[in-house]
Amino acid sequence: MYTRDTTKADAGVLTSPEDHFKSPQFVMGHGDLRDESNRGYASQFIVPYLLKNSSDFRGWQNPQGNKYFRVQRREADECDERTAIFFYKLMMKIAEELHQSTTALTIQQACPCPINILDMCMAPGGFLKTALNKNPGSRALAFSLPITCGGHRSRLPKSPSIELRFLDITLLATDMGVEQIPQGHSDAKNFLPRQFESNQLFELAICDGQVLRKHERAAYREVREARRLTVTQLSLGLQFLRPGGTMILLLHKLEAWDTVTLVYTFSQFSSVQLFKPKSGHAKRSSFYMVATGIQSQSDKALRAINRWKRIWRVATFGSDDEYREELRKEDLQVETVIERFGQELVALGNEIWKVQANALKKAPFVKSIV
Repeated sequence: MYTRDTTKADAGVLTSPEDHFKSPQFVMGHGDLRDESNRGYASQFIVPYLLKNSSDFRGWQNPQGNKYFRVQRREADECDERTAIFFYKLMMKIAEELHQSTTALTIQQACPCPINILDMCMAPGGFLKTALNKNPGSRALAFSLPITCGGHRSRLPKSPSIELRFLDITLLATDMGVEQIPQGHSDAKNFLPRQFESNQLFELAICDGQVLRKHERAAYREVREARRLTVTQLSLGLQFLRPGGTMILLLHKLEAWDTVTLVYTFSQFSSVQLFKPKSGHAKRSSFYMVATGIQSQSDKALRAINRWKRIWRVATFGSDDEYREELRKEDLQVETVIERFGQELVALGNEIWKVQANALKKAPFVKSIV
């Protein structure tokens, strides 16, 4: 299920912005049940706003693109040792490219204490390796899905400064605030004990894991798994981040409502940058959000953590109706977000849209760009 995104796991479907909201595929790989009214709002307001205000925001329709990315996804699922090593090196290259643009991986501290790094979905390990290299003497806690469950093998060299825990992070019930597991739940025997100490803090949290198709899981998780994984990374990454720390998140489709609200939420308690690496991500909808100077103990940050944990609880233990109802509990209205954040959203997005547009012009499946 969960591993470092190796760029071939992205859906990669090329659609126009308008068609994006007609599709069941949306933000951060989510293919789950979503409040239709919010999607309608997004289609009605966000996409036209971006089309009007950003010359770099473009959409493409090309059925050959879908075939191209399907082949890549199959190769990623069935990769051999040589391909796995390639991905490890690619992630190091992506991390270096991100750092050269944002300096996000070099952590500045007032005290001489060791820097602590949290990697929520580590394998194959190239991104974490680069972060450790940028911070000599740093330590890391890294989670990754076991190979026996469909996870990727870690390529990180063994080191006493790196603690690797191979487990399914979406089963961290105690850390997510659930002490009592309902009897008869299909994962009752699989939920895991607490992994974080109450006073444990990290200066850098890396949250870019995605669902792996080869991971076998209970039926209730199939539709909700991407969201369960996303909110687990967000809530625990932010909860255990030292005030002033940095988070690096992999996101998809900036024009999508969930992505817009997530970036807006972080902008309220941190400084936000968006970055699309030319290595691995240029043709895709994926990009990184780098949030620095995060006020992780602020009221707005704590409210975000609580909301993500509520979503996880309902996605894990609730009925379909309860899940839909929880997703409808949206604190933000799209008109308000556009009014308060629209100009900043355009400014943040222009560069990543430009990188994607230039890459798609050269893609093997693109004959023309409208």
